[in-house]
Amino acid sequence: MQDTTILWADDEIDLLRPHIMLLNEKGYEVKTVTNGNDALEEFKKGHYNLVFLDENMPGLTGLETLAEIKNINPDVPIVLITKNEEEHLMEDAIGSKIDDYLIKPVNPKQVLLTIKKFTENKRLISEKTSMAYQQDFRNLGMTLNDHLSFAEWVDVYKKLVFWELSLEKLEDEGMHEILTMQKAEANVQFSKFIEKNYLGWLKTPEEGPVMSHQILKKKLFPSLESNKPTFFILIDNLRYDQWKVMNSIISEYFRVDEEDTYYSILPTATQYARNALFAGLMPLDMEKRFPTMWQNDEDEGGKNLFEEQFLGDHIQRVLRRDVKHSYTKVLTFEQGKEVVENLNNLMSNELNVIVYNFVDMLSHARTDMAMIRELANDEAAYRSLTLSWFEHSPLLDALKKLAQKNIKLVITTDHGTIKVKHASKVIGDRNTNTNLRYKQGKNLNFAAKEVFHIKNPHEALLPKLHVSSSFIFAKEDMYFVYPNNYNQFVNYYNETFQHGGISLEEMIVPYVTYTPR
Repeated sequence: MQDTTILWADDEIDLLRPHIMLLNEKGYEVKTVTNGNDALEEFKKGHYNLVFLDENMPGLTGLETLAEIKNINPDVPIVLITKNEEEHLMEDAIGSKIDDYLIKPVNPKQVLLTIKKFTENKRLISEKTSMAYQQDFRNLGMTLNDHLSFAEWVDVYKKLVFWELSLEKLEDEGMHEILTMQKAEANVQFSKFIEKNYLGWLKTPEEGPVMSHQILKKKLFPSLESNKPTFFILIDNLRYDQWKVMNSIISEYFRVDEEDTYYSILPTATQYARNALFAGLMPLDMEKRFPTMWQNDEDEGGKNLFEEQFLGDHIQRVLRRDVKHSYTKVLTFEQGKEVVENLNNLMSNELNVIVYNFVDMLSHARTDMAMIRELANDEAAYRSLTLSWFEHSPLLDALKKLAQKNIKLVITTDHGTIKVKHASKVIGDRNTNTNLRYKQGKNLNFAAKEVFHIKNPHEALLPKLHVSSSFIFAKEDMYFVYPNNYNQFVNYYNETFQHGGISLEEMIVPYVTYTPR
């Protein structure tokens, strides 16, 4: 507070001496002038944290002085002091980017509160946020030692994301470090939870959470209305925290009807999780029902080429009626623009499914491109990059158009990603798949404590490539590397965003329903 300097311009400054003396006693340094020209000269010479301007001064008026000061430094808060409460003046002041205004006669408490709001707000918020997290840290710590249900794990993850987004704005490295450690501990316990319960959920689905292959049947199909189109937008690889930052923009145009989550199946990879979502079947059942369409890890060609057919079959199987629907996959900016131009033609459909692959491309690009790697060097930057894409994407243009129509909107994903930090050595034959978070193969050799090993893939309702094939899934923030090129793998993949394994970030994903405002 000792460093807070204030510039106060008023042609009746002598009448304000008691206010200025009080501010001096409180530790603020106040420079006073009696007109706009002097205010500009002083502002150019010194460093000021806040400016008070009288609206009605001889020479340059308060608004004219305001405009000049904003040209010099637009970031310094300016408070207009006026006797005039006329609407047009307030509109002019707001249009000139005023930060606040006070009505004469001002009292010392008003002035003090205004100063605190602009000069100490960040510190006060930081202190309160840090204190609140410290209290919640203990509660979360005790919670992690409980035997949590799948629903309670969702609550834990949402709370961790809440604190991650709250603390992100604070310049408190200590708090960030504590939260990072707590998230890591949560993933340790969550991995144990999944290892213990996952196969049981597949045997008795009524005892488990809604999962990839159940989400359309349980959530989407029952909400369809023949007289109101539903737009189901799946943004590939979208984590809950990324959705939260995007939602701040979406909420300008849509109201959230229901914020829900579901659990992605294992592997948390597009080939498995998204195919299961559209087909309403686990991969083993898909292999049986669609022998010519299901692609295993060893098969050549794209692994998500038949989502439209899977969706059509799913609708007929569950709803047993014709549902006029569309399926669109967006891989490029140009394809996104085509969707915007074609929206009116989709309004006669009961269901429109749009798959956006951008976030998936972004996460892989972060691995492959040096520039993206620099731009998304931590969790906050990764969220920021996602938000920046969304703000300038055809997807937002499409949502703005849809907000003007009588529709339902669903935004979801197929799985999330986690930033990997610890290498786990694995040995497999040359047919072992390349994913860094799960491996399928014969005679896999691995560190047992670092993986969830499913000896018989059929128990996890996954296809079995060979009689002796098994699956291993990386837990927490592990990623698989081969011993013969260990250093090369670590240098290339460490601290990149990957998916396919077990973590809160990959498995607990958003499913959000909206209506236009």
